Amino acid sequence: DIAAEFRNLVAHELRQAGADVLTDGEGKDNKPLAEAVKLAGGVGLAVEFHCNAAVNPQARGVESISLPGKRDVSQRISAAIAAVLGSPLRGDRGWIDQSKTPRGRLAFVNAGGVIVELFFISNPLELAAYQTKKMDLARAVAAVLLEVG
Repeated sequence: DIAAEFRNLVAHELRQAGADVLTDGEGKDNKPLAEAVKLAGGVGLAVEFHCNAAVNPQARGVESISLPGKRDVSQRISAAIAAVLGSPLRGDRGWIDQSKTPRGRLAFVNAGGVIVELFFISNPLELAAYQTKKMDLARAVAAVLLEVG
């Protein structure tokens, strides 16, 4: 699972830098959303990594979904990802207010978290870019989290 793999890579980079990191699972384990939501409310910055998907295999880009108060950090995370993967920024420079998503209100976002849609897993070029550059990508995202955290 790419989301768990990337979570682990970013957590490793953050720990290497001396940051305290709490994850919603270890290895390939991902705790259920109800548990992740509880974690989100008790930390300084909570981030969930996901992959987007679309019927159109050409769909591409990165976006981070959050409440307006997390717009800046969301845009910074998205910009770091776009710079490494060469993907376009979706939404408002990589940020999407949860009210603008098809799902509407998201429990993790309402708890103060940021949901990061790394890339479109349905796009073979974006998936290949991730596989080739995932270590650089983890370093770039960790650097942003260290700056804002």
